[in-house]
Amino acid sequence: RLRSMASCPGEGRAALRRCLAVLREPSSDSEQLAALLLVTKAVRAGEVDAKTRRQIFDAIGFTFPSRLLTSREPPEGCPQHTFQALGLTLLACFCTDPELANHSQILNKIPTFNDILLAPCNPDTSSMVDDVYHCLAAVLATPRGPKELVSKGTVSALCQAYVSHSPGSERAMSLLVGLLGAAEAKCWQRDAPHLLAVLKRLSDDFLSTEDMSKFELCGILPHFIPLSPPFTQHVQGSECLHRLYKGLANILGSKLGQSQRDPALKLAACLVQACGSDWIPAGQAGSKFLALLVNLACVEVRLILEETDLVDMDGKKEVITACYVLIEMGIQECLNEEKPLLEEVQKVQLLRIMEEAFGAVIFYLRQVVGQEDLRDPFIFASVRILGAWMAEETSSLKQEICELLPFLVCYARKLFKEGETAASLPQADGTPAGLSSSEGACLPRDVLRFLLPGFCHLTAEDKPRDILICEGAPALLCEYFLQQWQLLLSELGSPAPLTSTEMSLQTLCGIFLNLIVTAPDLIRQDKCFSSLMDMLLKSLPFLLPQKDHLVLAANIATLGLMMARILVSSAVLQGTHSAKEFFGAAIRFLAEAHTAQAAPAGGRPALAVSPGYEHAWADVRELWLLGMQALAGCMPLVPWLPHAILEARWLQGLVDMLAQVTPASVDFELIAAFQGVLAELARVSKPCKEVILLHQGQEWANLYGMAILEQLLSEQ
Repeated sequence: RLRSMASCPGEGRAALRRCLAVLREPSSDSEQLAALLLVTKAVRAGEVDAKTRRQIFDAIGFTFPSRLLTSREPPEGCPQHTFQALGLTLLACFCTDPELANHSQILNKIPTFNDILLAPCNPDTSSMVDDVYHCLAAVLATPRGPKELVSKGTVSALCQAYVSHSPGSERAMSLLVGLLGAAEAKCWQRDAPHLLAVLKRLSDDFLSTEDMSKFELCGILPHFIPLSPPFTQHVQGSECLHRLYKGLANILGSKLGQSQRDPALKLAACLVQACGSDWIPAGQAGSKFLALLVNLACVEVRLILEETDLVDMDGKKEVITACYVLIEMGIQECLNEEKPLLEEVQKVQLLRIMEEAFGAVIFYLRQVVGQEDLRDPFIFASVRILGAWMAEETSSLKQEICELLPFLVCYARKLFKEGETAASLPQADGTPAGLSSSEGACLPRDVLRFLLPGFCHLTAEDKPRDILICEGAPALLCEYFLQQWQLLLSELGSPAPLTSTEMSLQTLCGIFLNLIVTAPDLIRQDKCFSSLMDMLLKSLPFLLPQKDHLVLAANIATLGLMMARILVSSAVLQGTHSAKEFFGAAIRFLAEAHTAQAAPAGGRPALAVSPGYEHAWADVRELWLLGMQALAGCMPLVPWLPHAILEARWLQGLVDMLAQVTPASVDFELIAAFQGVLAELARVSKPCKEVILLHQGQEWANLYGMAILEQLLSEQ
């Protein structure tokens, strides 16, 4: 009777209500089974709305479907998996309610869902597989879903279902894409072999197929190219890379339309982000492909940025951002002297083509000048890639960049201030704004770190430096330095050898050193530099003892000494505790750089770089020499400094070392640096002069050709 009612559309809803009543109240097993058959039939036919689905759950609950899933004896004359299929249909019905999909009773059944995906499939179980995919998709859409699916092995099951071409494998791919989007690192950490197996199949298909599905694969493949190490550490991953290279070479070497070229460029950019240029083989074919790739990216940038109105730009920003990634790789490869992929002729050609592309980037940025809302990530990407060009190519487009500098400073200041404000406001859940995953918190903020290398070059030149000063860049950079220092303090002790924060601080020191040399009046007059000086005094004593931060310590020591000569009259340098601590640390940095190294044959020792400085000496040497010069300049300005040097016993150690080592081991620059400090000490401090004389100062001053020191020592 129930079956006949189910076949009559006019009576279907009434029959469904009667079935729900049967399921709610005590009844025989046969009546309950008949009612359940009708309910599941209605569910599968899509005849049940959200309200009715909730009524079905209220009538049945989780207990009955759970019993059905574990039942192993089907009704007489029915397929083996009848009860399991009914249970899954009910669970799939429940999962249409997000609240139920997130319920522990559903999440606990994820291993069962996985087992069904991996079981041999036949016509009797195809509906079960459909219901499992429905349940998994619903779970994935819940807040806890991705974590639960990854931890309970669903990634592995989906990968195996896809690789084995199981029924519903397209849905397996869709779920994998969703899981990788939500928890890529954990997916690769737990299931790298299975994900690589999927990537192998995808890359095989990408290389072999010759129809439009090749371009569809361009859209799928980026989801399976991780930024984490497993991709390049496995042999299988390297083989996949080679197939992707060959497939892209085939595509980009052909005549393509816009709809075909764009996905290929996006895939290439994804590979560059994950592997740099390592996926492109060395040799003529590889260099030709790389040049073609960068050339196509430059052409795309010019065509879109020069010929598209701002209002029509939205649909094209994604491909242009991908082109920016490829162009940045082109910049790096043009500068690569060690195992270069490009020949010199190709480098010259690419630089000219890239210059034209950056002209288009500047043209676009000029159009957005004056816009109220500058939070568009594409503006950020455009400024970032321009920063990469400014960092390396200092002579090209100089006039155009100078004209754009006011906007760049304004944009950087706006994002910096917005970032500071957002970081200081707690989220509704109490999470600091900078850590929130909400859309608003993901807006780009720190564009300054991409502009710093270019600013460092520009502050060495009169015209751009004057523009930067006029636009208030020095005050902004001082604020940024203070912020980055606080950020570094939170990173100290982490395993990363050099963070972007530390690199930014080093580059900022370079900018300030340029300003000290070229615009000393600015340092005296702008109050922001007094705040910076105060920070330097406090930071060096803390940083110098830290391991693996010698280059930054050298930058801060040298910058502080150079600034102290100009700001010597400021309150923070008047014999304060922080000033004495800073100069003590600066003296240690300078004093510990060299040592007397014993000669192997028992002869006189030679002057050598200390073991603790050897690893970084290439980056520290110039700073050390400048620091010695700055310290000498501080001697007549800071009355207590010679006494501090005596207390530190650096003078005694230095004159002993110079008396011991063979003069041939001390190069001219070192002799000049040592003489500068020793001569000033002898000039301004009688006790220091006496120490030098007691250690045969006149004799070795003559040996080293330190004429100024020798003259001072001979004076009564």
